[in-house]
Amino acid sequence: MGAKRRKETGTVRRPGLFRRLLRRLVLLGVFLVLASVVQVLALRFIDPPFSAFMLARQLEAASAGQWGGAVDYQWRDARQISPYLLVAVIASEDQRFAEHRGFDLDAIRKAAERNASGGKLRGASTISQQTAKNLFLWSGRSWVRKGLEAWYTLLVETLWPKQRILEVYVNIAEFGDGVYGAQAAAHRYFGEDAASLTPAEAARLAAVLPSPRRYSVANPGPYVQRRTGQIQRQMRQIGGTGYLERL
Repeated sequence: MGAKRRKETGTVRRPGLFRRLLRRLVLLGVFLVLASVVQVLALRFIDPPFSAFMLARQLEAASAGQWGGAVDYQWRDARQISPYLLVAVIASEDQRFAEHRGFDLDAIRKAAERNASGGKLRGASTISQQTAKNLFLWSGRSWVRKGLEAWYTLLVETLWPKQRILEVYVNIAEFGDGVYGAQAAAHRYFGEDAASLTPAEAARLAAVLPSPRRYSVANPGPYVQRRTGQIQRQMRQIGGTGYLERL
């Protein structure tokens, strides 16, 4: 009788398979959350040596048998980058950058209405979202990727000041096939340092950001030329380099 009771008691107290699995999943989730927080917090102070997109570009080149030179990337601090480029990317990509907390809800609503009405498909990603995606994730349209992008965007906006978000963005944005960041782009296309970029040059770089492998800075077609002029006007409309004082 006593042995049977001990056996029954042990059976009751022993965690079930489902409970053990659930506990491990919770612990894994907690670990991943903490790891992502540490990752983002560290990169507030450490300049990233590469981004996820750069790694993907390097792997893409390696799979094609190209083992070197696929990525041109040279970090520059914000004070070493022309303020015109900082303003140009804001004017082009995210004019409410100083106001929103990572997501421009008004732009998202307008993009959804435009897409639902059958107009040209349009996104509403902010600079914060693009920084999170380019630095930590991969390209694609899956719900998993979008969910991770939202999470990393929240972390970036919470743990970094706006100035740091913009600094990282202009350093990891792709301005041409394998050309990443302001310094590499300024040197490649204009033969100068990023600090020397003029308003027109900065606007032309920003003009190719929607699709840097489709549009060319070196040989701008009608779209890039037209877009460059529009961005220069938008730079003036948002207050020029004075906009940066709002960050």
